[in-house]
Amino acid sequence: MPFSIRLAGEGDARLLPAIEHSAGQAFRAVPELAWVADDTGMTVDAHRACIETCTCWVAVDEQERIAGFLSAQPHGHDLHILEMSVARDRQGRGLGRRLLAAAYDGARARGLSGLTLTTFRTIPWNAPFYEKAGFDQLLPAALDARLAALLREEEQAGFPAGSRCAMRRDVMRTQGA
Repeated sequence: MPFSIRLAGEGDARLLPAIEHSAGQAFRAVPELAWVADDTGMTVDAHRACIETCTCWVAVDEQERIAGFLSAQPHGHDLHILEMSVARDRQGRGLGRRLLAAAYDGARARGLSGLTLTTFRTIPWNAPFYEKAGFDQLLPAALDARLAALLREEEQAGFPAGSRCAMRRDVMRTQGA
């Protein structure tokens, strides 16, 4: 089944938390992170804010059913990815890479210099996936105040100490896998 990527519309916002919840079920396979599967994730209002700034993309099938999304917000010279999720039954079809490509193109069109995000260091569908897509893990000394604060907030929210990292991709480089 072919999928396309488009900017999310106002009516899509209410559907995105269910996609995030579906994607989060993958964490049930990681005992120390199984609780993430029950996390509430981004709110509809948070998605709406991304939609209003044209920094939310959705992967849709031929019937316009949403299979995944990427929600981001501009911060300084970067576009920060708040969440990228693909429905559990639609994973492994390249939708995540295509959503990242849309964010890359969106950041570049805005004249931004990079994409940033925070993620788990060792979970295969997190940092290793993003590294294949051209992101680099940032060493603690390379973190700006915003990214350092995000990592502290995530640890305070219950993520195991040292399990998360910040990553960045320069949008001026040739696009990766």
